[in-house]
Amino acid sequence: MNKNDSHIYVIFGASGDLTKRKLVPALYALFVQDLLPEKFALLGVSRSEFTDDAFRTSMESAISEFKEIDDNSHIQEFVKKIYYQSIQFNDASTYLLLKQRIDKLRKDEKIGGNTVFYLSTPPSLYGIIPQHLAYVGLNSQDDGWKRLIIEKPFGYDLESALILKDQLLKDWQEEQLFRIDHYLGKETVQNLLVTRFSNGIFEPLWNRNYIHHVEITSAESIGVEKRGGYYETSGALRDMVQNHLLQVAAITAMESPSSLEPVAIRNEILKVFQSFRPIKKVDVKTNTIRGQYLSSTIKDETIAGYRQEEGVNPKSITETYAAIKFYIDNWRWGGVPFYIRTGKRLPTRVTEVVIHFKPTPHFLFASGPVCSSCNQLVIRIQPDEGVLMKFGMKTPGAGFEVQTVNMDFHYSDLTHQRIPSAYERLIYDSMKGDSTLFARTEEVIEAWKFLSPVINCWKDEKDVPLYGYPAGTWGPETADDLIEDKEMTWRYPCKNLSDDGIYCEL
Repeated sequence: MNKNDSHIYVIFGASGDLTKRKLVPALYALFVQDLLPEKFALLGVSRSEFTDDAFRTSMESAISEFKEIDDNSHIQEFVKKIYYQSIQFNDASTYLLLKQRIDKLRKDEKIGGNTVFYLSTPPSLYGIIPQHLAYVGLNSQDDGWKRLIIEKPFGYDLESALILKDQLLKDWQEEQLFRIDHYLGKETVQNLLVTRFSNGIFEPLWNRNYIHHVEITSAESIGVEKRGGYYETSGALRDMVQNHLLQVAAITAMESPSSLEPVAIRNEILKVFQSFRPIKKVDVKTNTIRGQYLSSTIKDETIAGYRQEEGVNPKSITETYAAIKFYIDNWRWGGVPFYIRTGKRLPTRVTEVVIHFKPTPHFLFASGPVCSSCNQLVIRIQPDEGVLMKFGMKTPGAGFEVQTVNMDFHYSDLTHQRIPSAYERLIYDSMKGDSTLFARTEEVIEAWKFLSPVINCWKDEKDVPLYGYPAGTWGPETADDLIEDKEMTWRYPCKNLSDDGIYCEL
């Protein structure tokens, strides 16, 4: 970003939790690293009544509590750049007050017309706020660029996503829209691209000829906490698979882009989405698993089941676990199954991609299941970020007994390197106008099209089972049946990248 590319950063929903915990601390980290423009202002917008000074005090406390960089020396200097404006989001007339405040800031701080609008609000406002901004001309790029950042979810289903798409594109251009997915801001997700396309040893193997299947896991050890009311309208499929994990799958499977330009990379990601084999209604029962965590005892502590959580319907059929098997019908991946699983109240918090390579054509050293010696490449997204390669080695001693060993790299080994948070990276990219790590409209629509048969079947078909699983386990046992090869199963990861085990510490 050009240091002279001055702009105003406007956050709607500025009194909310995301602003305090993630957005403002990320902006402060950029400020400390001298990555913000010389002329910059942060304008918080919400329904709550705050003076500038009161809002600055609140943000100062948030930075101190949730700071992402170990440096308090610039807080006072940074908060001087923070301002606040109260409006009613549904009242178009109050947007004139917002425009007047922005115009005054531009004049007082000698900032040009460049503006970022970040919607840290309930999804119900995603179609309303941009419309009102356009009504008062705040979408016009005559005096500088205007960018709109939208948090997930982008719609509740295909129908609502198409409606939202039309609402946004009525007043805003596609290049102005930045749909943020914090998963894509993680260093290890981006490292998928580097691992694949900067290493000649992987590209010849990255296809149907050598890969048996691809597994993507995103597990959480916590339950729904105090978000039961929200989760009842979402569920694991919408909350995690539709956005985060399908994006990770697309980055894993994409072809090499012609360049590192955002358009080139996003074009290849879109091609993957367009190549997803449609899931037929008749295949939903065999290709998907839904589950819901049950009460259990972990370390002498009784853990409530999902239906006992605050805000949850006692007869809820909302899934807290989802697993899905699907295929990508193109030349590279034809016939290779992809498996995604995600869930709450699993044994540990972990997100990773596992490439399972095919066994050798003739296994000379078979003393057990052939799959036990299949090579795996594990790309750990969180925690203990890194890369792990599993391969067979001879056990010392007589004979040819083979054991699996690890060759690993941990990001924590780069002690001299600071790893920026996902929001820090994505906010910085939005300021630069780099849309590489933001979802395009077509990607979102294709994802909804792909999952719609599953969503509809789970909602309407009474004979689709909802499996219970005790909190603290790896989900319904029947999920193992998704894996086509009966000698293979899911990898059971632990907090530490190099550890494997069915039981991991919470």
